[in-house]
Amino acid sequence: QVQLVESGGGLVQAGGSLRLSCAASGSISKIYTMAWYRQAPGRQREWVATMPTIGMTMYAGSVKGRFTISRDNAKNTVYLQMNSLKPEDTAAYYCKMAIATTTLYDAVDYWGQGTQVTVSS
Repeated sequence: QVQLVESGGGLVQAGGSLRLSCAASGSISKIYTMAWYRQAPGRQREWVATMPTIGMTMYAGSVKGRFTISRDNAKNTVYLQMNSLKPEDTAAYYCKMAIATTTLYDAVDYWGQGTQVTVSS
């Protein structure tokens, strides 16, 4: 069993900042790629940023230069620092991790429950 728990969402004015966290727990053997997605009301879930185990981080064009993804492998946690927030960033934010467990060698994608970010104009 693996659980991802997110925190850090909230209401912020345009131009403000928020830092999201997503911590994984359970029978974890290894965590590979970590990523963030978001879903605004009435829209499909969209990719925001990815941080692989090795290699370059990647960002959606709409957030590049404003958002920063980072990870703490010792804490099984991924972060999303969001600066210069805009009303169009309003969405539920979800973390996703590719995790191999102690009982399943192959990595499987796990999702967090989502945390709401609302940016007022």
